[in-house]
Amino acid sequence: MLTPEALRAHLVGARLAGTVATSREESLRRYRLFAARDPRVLLGLDPEGAWGQRDLIELMADRCGVPADVRRTSGQDVIAPERTLAALDAFAERLADVARRGAPVLLGTGHPHRLLGFYAALADALSAAGCAVLTPAQGRCVDITTRFGLRTHNLDYVRGVALVRTPGAKRPGCAPGAHTHSPLPVRTVLAAAAESGGPLPELVIGDHGWVCGAGQLGFEAVGPADADDPAPFVGEAEGSVSVVVPLDDGVRSDYYLPLTRYVLNRACLSQ
Repeated sequence: MLTPEALRAHLVGARLAGTVATSREESLRRYRLFAARDPRVLLGLDPEGAWGQRDLIELMADRCGVPADVRRTSGQDVIAPERTLAALDAFAERLADVARRGAPVLLGTGHPHRLLGFYAALADALSAAGCAVLTPAQGRCVDITTRFGLRTHNLDYVRGVALVRTPGAKRPGCAPGAHTHSPLPVRTVLAAAAESGGPLPELVIGDHGWVCGAGQLGFEAVGPADADDPAPFVGEAEGSVSVVVPLDDGVRSDYYLPLTRYVLNRACLSQ
């Protein structure tokens, strides 16, 4: 069994928490964009509050552990490992709840290169516990604005985890998929589930647009977020997102395996 102390050491050693790769400059830039209501960083969230840059720094210091000093404008950002551990415990509680009820779940990621394995292990465990892992809108097209302009992507599922691909990139069913922060994929998936009359998820597990987009539509949503992504934390503060786990979302994919083991153990879902 992985103890909290051992996981804390791993978080810091792998730079999932502690001093992370995200720069303070990038975090502050994205806080400014969020304060200006730039849709690229809102991730599908429609905030209720005003949320100026100083408000966001205070929020992220509280929820994530970034420096609260507004004069700190350079260097590497910080995620407090204690906050990551506490959020992982809360995350595990939500998994345990849906597993006990055998409730339907939806998993999706905009970071398949890094986080697909993490979500796939959760999908496997929840399925084994009797939860329906939903896969609506397979193959459906989604037009997403990128830095190269409007690009068409196709929805796909790998081991029960939704992601998007650019047409012709790889055959369906193969990893890893495209990187996106857009909420359009989760909106498309949820609309397709509703249109088909099939079950709707009682919990959405994902990142970026998946967690914020689902939470904005009234679905319970949980997932990880980095120090430069204020939207999920604002959603959590305002009540539209249930649990946000602060961690670096860009490290090697195998570095997330201890988190998977810890969460599944805490949720009593270990195989």
